[in-house]
Amino acid sequence: MNIINSAYHYYLSAYGTSSVSRYDTHKKSELRSVCNNIVKINKESPLYKFQRDKRVPSFLIDIKENARQVKNVISSLSDHGDGLANAFQKKVAYTSDEGIVSAEYVGGPEDDATSYDFDIEVRQLAAPQSNLGNFLESRSLDFAPGDYAFDLDTTTNSFEFQYTVTEEDTNRSLQEKLARLFNGSGVGLTAEVLTDEKGRSALKLTSRQTGLSENESALFSIHPKASTGSIDAMETLGIHQITSPAQNASFLFDGMERSAYSNTFTLDKRFEVTLHGISPEDSPARIGFKTSIDAVADNLQKLVDSYNNFIETGERYADGRQGNRLLRDLRGVSFSHQEDLESIGMLVQDNGSISINRDLLSDTIESKNADDVFSVLDSFKSALSYKANNASINPIQYVDKTIVTYKKPGQNFPSPYHSSLYSGIMLDHFC
Repeated sequence: MNIINSAYHYYLSAYGTSSVSRYDTHKKSELRSVCNNIVKINKESPLYKFQRDKRVPSFLIDIKENARQVKNVISSLSDHGDGLANAFQKKVAYTSDEGIVSAEYVGGPEDDATSYDFDIEVRQLAAPQSNLGNFLESRSLDFAPGDYAFDLDTTTNSFEFQYTVTEEDTNRSLQEKLARLFNGSGVGLTAEVLTDEKGRSALKLTSRQTGLSENESALFSIHPKASTGSIDAMETLGIHQITSPAQNASFLFDGMERSAYSNTFTLDKRFEVTLHGISPEDSPARIGFKTSIDAVADNLQKLVDSYNNFIETGERYADGRQGNRLLRDLRGVSFSHQEDLESIGMLVQDNGSISINRDLLSDTIESKNADDVFSVLDSFKSALSYKANNASINPIQYVDKTIVTYKKPGQNFPSPYHSSLYSGIMLDHFC
């Protein structure tokens, strides 16, 4: 179980907070195609065994996640069809002060607004609710050994928590025990133990949600069970006290006062706006569309960044037995297109990664050969998409392994659950 635990811990720590886009959802036909491809690959796949390498699970996870990012970027640039000439003309939002507010265009391709812009002046950021408990002497124990319980009420659910105090506990060990209990329960709170200048410790609870609706007084509340021991224990802990109430974001939208429960919201069905700080007085930030050339460069940068990140993943594992084949495959995409890419301002580095010369790219797009530019980009996109799809379906192809025996060609049954051993690799011990 150590292997599976470390694999899941790596996935959650590295990718657990990754945002999910609409390109992570798929039609039944798309899922059926993926399944058929897996079955086809595994039907003739030989029996093999892996070299002993504890990095294999994290390597496979990184391959899958990087392939997903590449495919999502390509999908976002393919909303207008297979060709990229229209895709790279997608509108890109800009903001005059990224430190105060950032914006992303989320409107559809049918939206013909090209000069739409507006002002935002941030007056207050949305904030979560925090309950800070009492600071107690860390090495002492102010609780009588025994069993205690309390209720946690949120805006949507109620939960019962039970905990035990032993003679070996200290105030700090009990607070850390409760922090783990909250963090592992999935109730929408984060817990941490703070230490003051006197060395005393306190348990702090913070809601993941921000903002309050008109009919809400708190995002969460804590009530001890109706027993003397639980009531006294809660008074000692002090986590039932609201120290920082939740608050809504407040801002001026073109001079009109608005509010939002979160610091990220959609305005006018065109822009996803994220507030980062308070505006200087009478100094609103301007949000609008970038010029067409800047939009092309920014959209192309997203594709290049996803490719370069994949290259970096291969380089991280190339010092051992893993990663070399992945690097060869990925570098082959840019090296095979190097002359064409560099002619339009996409410079291929020695390690296969790509940088963009915006001046050269702009000159090329504005020239009479713009169609040739997008032809090159279409070819690069298709090659990269092919590699990302293969890596996503069969990541195990890049793992160093020893072939034990080949199957008899043409006389094998489908083995969909073999699934390139991507799932099973997390459970075995590389024997």
